[in-house]
Amino acid sequence: MQQRFNLLRLLADGRFHSGSALGAALGISRSAVWKHIAGFAGLGIDIHAVRGRGYQLPRQLELLSTERILHVISDDARSLIHEFDIFDEIGSTNDYLMHKAFSGSTSGVVCMAERQHEGRGRHGRRWFSPYARNIYLSLLWRFSAGPDALAGLGLAVGVGVIRALNEIGCDGLGLKWPNDLVWKQAKVGGILLEMTGASSSHCSVVVGIGVNVDMSGCLSGVLDQPWTDLHTILGRTISRNDASALLIQHIQQVLTDFEISGLSPYLDEWRKYDVVTGRNVTVLLHENVLHGVGHGIDESGALVVKSNDQMHRFLSGEISLQVME
Repeated sequence: MQQRFNLLRLLADGRFHSGSALGAALGISRSAVWKHIAGFAGLGIDIHAVRGRGYQLPRQLELLSTERILHVISDDARSLIHEFDIFDEIGSTNDYLMHKAFSGSTSGVVCMAERQHEGRGRHGRRWFSPYARNIYLSLLWRFSAGPDALAGLGLAVGVGVIRALNEIGCDGLGLKWPNDLVWKQAKVGGILLEMTGASSSHCSVVVGIGVNVDMSGCLSGVLDQPWTDLHTILGRTISRNDASALLIQHIQQVLTDFEISGLSPYLDEWRKYDVVTGRNVTVLLHENVLHGVGHGIDESGALVVKSNDQMHRFLSGEISLQVME
């Protein structure tokens, strides 16, 4: 399996490489090279094969680099990272860090992957994960307060994500309560927070971020909702390493500030990005369905929906929210 990823690194420059040269570099036969390349389709990677010239990726492939990311982030943010793991492929970056949390790892552990094969969003929804095309990032953080004191943390993280992406020029981004990042009603990314700890004492939080960077050439039929990516929004290629550095830096700042000040400093900014207020919505709560109009969030971060002249309040973990066209 690792040879497949080593082969990708050799091809990442976007140039032609002969099968014999690739085999010599990896210590394998030309037929083994061909077998590995045939398996690239399962990673969502296309490759050109031209007789007499060899194999070539359609364009250069930017792979994640710990060195590059740490070079870009600020000194203060770098000092808060105590461990940084990058995987070619993993089940889930969140699962990896939840295991770290249960094992007693300290705050400030970062995990990223080129591809997840068990990535998920809320309610266990699968997250489409082509190799080296998007950002799959998780951060383990320990709080001195218990989970009950962290209500609304996911909303604050959403503000941090938009702040980071605004720095690379992504205008017009919005937030769909509680955890979706959208642009023109199409999903760009999502946030998944998982916690462990007693309600009244310290706890650990794993913040998972998934952002579509460049999905061109990927089959839209694989996804069950409208989607877009940063490449489409910006009209240009961006560095996943640079964008990841900004995300880490801004998320760290949110986590640090939230323990001191809570959600309150983020409410006005979150409401500025809110794409639900004033829209017709359907709320699915267990087997019950409620139709109404979004009325923003309250001071605790709960969603408020008006239906039949009554205001209903919902917490993030208990519902599925659909915004009507």
